[in-house]
Amino acid sequence: MKNKSKSLFLALLFLVTHVSWSQVPTPKEHFGFDIGDDYMLANFTQTEDYFKKLEKASDRLKLTVIGKTEEGRDQYMLIVSSPENLKKLDRYKEISSKMARAEGISEEQARGMAAEGKAVVWIDGGLHATEVVGIHQLIETIYQVLSRNDAETKRILDNVIILFTHANPDGQELTSNWYMREKDPLKRKNEALPRLYQKYIGHDNNRDFYIQNMKESRNMGYQLFVEWIPQIMYNHHQRGPAGSVLAGPPYRDPFNYVFDPMMVTGIDAVGAAMYNRLNAENKPGFTRLNGSSFSTWYNGGLRTTTHFHNMIGILTEIIGGPTPEEVPLVPERLIPNNNTPNPVTPQKKWHFKQSIDYSVSLNYAILDHASRNSDHLLYNIYTMGKNSIKRGSADYWTPSPKRVEEINAAYKADQAKAKKPEDANAFNSLYGGNFRGGSVPVQYYETVFEAPVRRDPRGYIIPADQADFPTAVKYINALVRTGIQIEKATAAFQVNGKSYPAGSYIVKTAQAFRPHILDMFEPQDYPNDFQYPGGPPVRPYDAAGWTLAYQMGVKFDRVLDAFDGPFEKLPYGQLQLAEVKAIAGSAGYEIGAGVNDAFVVVNDVLKAGGEAYRLADGRFYIPQSAKAKLSVEKSAKDFGVKVTSLSKKPSGTMTKVVPLKVALWDTYGGSMPSGWVRWMLEQYHFPFNVVFSKEIDGGDLRKKYDVILFVTRAIPAATAGGDMFGAFRGRGPKEEEIPSEFHATMGSITADKSIPELKKFLEAGGKIVTIGSSTNLAYHLGLPVRNALTELTAEGVSKPLPNEKYFIPGSILNVAVDTTAKASWGIAANTDVYFDNSPVFTLAPDAVAKGTLRPLAWFPNNTPLRSGWAWGQAYLQGGVAAFEANVGKGKLYAFGPEITFRAQSHGTFKWLMNQLY
Repeated sequence: MKNKSKSLFLALLFLVTHVSWSQVPTPKEHFGFDIGDDYMLANFTQTEDYFKKLEKASDRLKLTVIGKTEEGRDQYMLIVSSPENLKKLDRYKEISSKMARAEGISEEQARGMAAEGKAVVWIDGGLHATEVVGIHQLIETIYQVLSRNDAETKRILDNVIILFTHANPDGQELTSNWYMREKDPLKRKNEALPRLYQKYIGHDNNRDFYIQNMKESRNMGYQLFVEWIPQIMYNHHQRGPAGSVLAGPPYRDPFNYVFDPMMVTGIDAVGAAMYNRLNAENKPGFTRLNGSSFSTWYNGGLRTTTHFHNMIGILTEIIGGPTPEEVPLVPERLIPNNNTPNPVTPQKKWHFKQSIDYSVSLNYAILDHASRNSDHLLYNIYTMGKNSIKRGSADYWTPSPKRVEEINAAYKADQAKAKKPEDANAFNSLYGGNFRGGSVPVQYYETVFEAPVRRDPRGYIIPADQADFPTAVKYINALVRTGIQIEKATAAFQVNGKSYPAGSYIVKTAQAFRPHILDMFEPQDYPNDFQYPGGPPVRPYDAAGWTLAYQMGVKFDRVLDAFDGPFEKLPYGQLQLAEVKAIAGSAGYEIGAGVNDAFVVVNDVLKAGGEAYRLADGRFYIPQSAKAKLSVEKSAKDFGVKVTSLSKKPSGTMTKVVPLKVALWDTYGGSMPSGWVRWMLEQYHFPFNVVFSKEIDGGDLRKKYDVILFVTRAIPAATAGGDMFGAFRGRGPKEEEIPSEFHATMGSITADKSIPELKKFLEAGGKIVTIGSSTNLAYHLGLPVRNALTELTAEGVSKPLPNEKYFIPGSILNVAVDTTAKASWGIAANTDVYFDNSPVFTLAPDAVAKGTLRPLAWFPNNTPLRSGWAWGQAYLQGGVAAFEANVGKGKLYAFGPEITFRAQSHGTFKWLMNQLY
């Protein structure tokens, strides 16, 4: 009887659970097709409805909204685990975040929390919306984890909290609707979108995570760096290298020198679980290491920023899409090697479902690894955090190539002084500062590498009395959004004999996310990386240097020794605002020229009907009026702008501020640099219109606009072969392939139609601002300037310097600035600029003497590198980085560096905004 009852109970249990599983709707029941069917995509509206159905159907799911997107949609994170775990989510979240921060936790407590807690794994999809495998694998994986009841899935649910995150709802809606607009499946194409798939920035949404300008970045950043702090995060992308199915971990060198080694080896462990599973399931084509271009050097990506927070950040780039494609024959990839141990053979038809199946297997590999190693993952992130705290609490030297070069140089110099040519000659084989085949006495490590002045700081002080403190606060908020502990001075204090005011911010390095702190304050030192000695350079994955404090022009002091003061620790995630109060003066208000947000205040005053003037040194003067008073007081409070009250009108020359009619160039499909500037102009409250090439070609520009802005890649080269993007011009879709509503945005800037109209615009008194490669306009106009980065061949022909001699990928350089020029009002005399193999000019001396041309910024020495990699930087000395030119009644402004780079380079924003009045 006992056995009968037990059997009946088990049968009933099976029936109940079976009914529960069967209630989880399949993707086909909801969407009308299986995920991975050829020629079929789901849009966000359908996906959102499916997520809501899943929440009602499954007790394994908690559906959460983490914020709104830039277009106003809900952004979802689906928390999946066992029903028992979901009841204790707050406790598991607490354990995950406490272990990551490692503050005040003993070894014994850490072991106990690691045993009690659950591994937290982030899996996202859809960030780059045209990479449609991303969101569709997410849908399919969620369904499988909710509906399957095999032993592996059960173990995963018992031991893992999964954060399934939709990275780009707006992009999915646009991309899927665009693809599915054709009734005939064979005509469907996942290309030629009419605009960027994330409002403003498109593909650059994966370059926004250390500053988090976009709403989606902030939504996800809060979950990653403040709220949950998962031990593993998996970021899905496309495309795999030709001849492979996908690229994944581990990644090629270099990795960033600030990392804890356990993060790097943690990637190795997760990578092994991923490719071993694919091999066991007979899914070949996984390439790693030097089989692809992906590294772990760069910060700023959704995956890469996690590396600086001791998380095991995983990226894969896979092939495939709804329209079947082929796996091409790349003969070199057919032979197994360490990069690709299990090559894939060429295939004429690769189906969408294959990519989905691969992706689900990869997800399960990570989840299985986490379920088997939950306690290890929690304990390891604790250990990495504790290591960071220890390094920030004692003397520590982060290694870098420059330190190695200094050791070698010191030893070589000593040998030369000691007249030991045989030892000195050993250095003749040095390349790029690397000593090969020999050793150096240990004393050089102690005296050179560990020189006291070269040790890492214990912390940084950001004074509250710097000229553009509101921008410094924005920098602090970027750190806050990435989970950094911030302290604030409640009273004036001194450190090392220097006085600082109350309200100054302090960032100490004795905290778990120390790698990220160093990366935001300290210069990156990218190694000299060449295909072979004397050969061409290997381009970094994205940027080589980006130090955010440099880009934003933030003033700070590095403090090498332990220090303290009247500091209060701010709660994690608490955003800051510069605390000011504008007090009315009888004559009005004054704001310094160096404050970026002064433009917000002035624009709001003008919009309210008040007046504003600029003094001879660029300061703003706002006369007192009822309209101005209300606007100034509100803007000053909202943006933290320090406003000086005036009892009398300033003396001297002043110019009335008149808002200009501004046009910002854009193109069909959207320009990311233009989108960033569009976002910037909105943040600083500038009115503007977007202009496309057809309108420019139509003429009469001066009747409609006062200023036209051309971001990089808008103006083609004046001579064939001079523009790296020239080969792609004119390859866009034909008008008959595109709905008529988008025809006005099609076309591109051309020498025969567009340039003559731009010349007329300038001659009639218009202003044109060009950035990056769009400074090509100077050559189209025949101005007396030439490329400064050239050399004469043996035949006497001038040619651009080859990459073997000169190569500066995205890095921070320092330039000297003519601060007396109105165009440069508020810019520091020595300013850091973001430089990405940017144009550099030589100006004709007679044109400068006559005033036709005026240099605004130049390279005063042969070592302008501040952060990143600058091979052959000596060639820059004397070159002009920016200039203005008189053209008829108008002016052309040419800025070679990326002065608006990804809306991060606040230190050079004024070079744009000064020209808009």
